[in-house]
Amino acid sequence: MINGIQFKICGLRRVEDARAAAAVGADYLGFILYPKSPRYLALADYKQLAAQLPAGIPRVAVMVEPSLSELMAAQAAGFDRVQIHFNVNLPLVRLREWSELVGAEKLWLAPKLPPESGVSDTLIPLVATFLLDTFHAEGFGGSGKTGDWGKFAAHRVAFPDKAWILAGGLSPENVADAIRASGADFVDVNSGLEDSPGVKSADKIARLAEALHGLAR
Repeated sequence: MINGIQFKICGLRRVEDARAAAAVGADYLGFILYPKSPRYLALADYKQLAAQLPAGIPRVAVMVEPSLSELMAAQAAGFDRVQIHFNVNLPLVRLREWSELVGAEKLWLAPKLPPESGVSDTLIPLVATFLLDTFHAEGFGGSGKTGDWGKFAAHRVAFPDKAWILAGGLSPENVADAIRASGADFVDVNSGLEDSPGVKSADKIARLAEALHGLAR
């Protein structure tokens, strides 16, 4: 945490990138288990990395509409949190199954919200944390484009007892503006820290930390 802002560095595939994230104070390390992502890390490969990762920093499995068996496998691999992206028309019973299996405190829901839609009131009781990413029709996050910061702010105001994570197109260059505009106190940064998909830049990670430190000035 820097200046009261929690941050997760996501899309990690290399030990050195995870260590660079830890060195600047990242609160969470994110690993994408979704095969269609250019930052995909197979669960078997994650297990190979796990022993070399920085200790003491919670690890987040990022998944898209997983089956219960896939979810159980991720939990068995030792992840501390599970972040699930999903279409908003998915049956509510499936989301309840995720919440019951993972636990409301450990599951982060990331609904794929069209521009005209907000988080449904029916989802609010299921978990303590929501992540709002930029909508794009072809995929689930990872577009590198910024989202609707005002919409994010409206959700924080409407449901202040929940944790809200801002994602989508964040970088060292715009993270301060995003925080000021959205009121976010938790951000998720991925492609804005990369030299290429899945290959983070230690310099960009350091500059992200500098930008967060600069919020106090």
